[in-house]
Amino acid sequence: MVSGSLIFFAIVAFIVLVAVLKTAIVVPQKTAFIVERLGKYRTTLEAGFHVLMPFFDRIAYRHSLKEQAIDVPPQECITKDNIAVSVDGILYMQVMDPVKASYGIGNYLFATTQLAQTTMRSEMGKLEATPGASR
Repeated sequence: MVSGSLIFFAIVAFIVLVAVLKTAIVVPQKTAFIVERLGKYRTTLEAGFHVLMPFFDRIAYRHSLKEQAIDVPPQECITKDNIAVSVDGILYMQVMDPVKASYGIGNYLFATTQLAQTTMRSEMGKLEATPGASR
């Protein structure tokens, strides 16, 4: 038969184990973790070993600081001399400020792709598609 004190010590040991596991954080190289304390931004953790306050601090966002290649889907553009051209591309981007990537915009990957598409359409509209048609 299991006594009440043994159950109590098992529960306390489990809570201590959970607290230790939530406290010790190892951040990998080229990664940044955004830490919130009670729902408010507290700090950005760079690569290395860190200790958090259990039950108060939580990792809200994890960002890779490596360069990423993002495909820009093909789209139809109209050139200066009214010729339809299909254009696609690849974006190479890197998160430089993890705080702004977390709190400054909802989805920075989608926003960057949309900005690239808009810029490509704008630049294609300035070009003439027919070779030798420059004036």
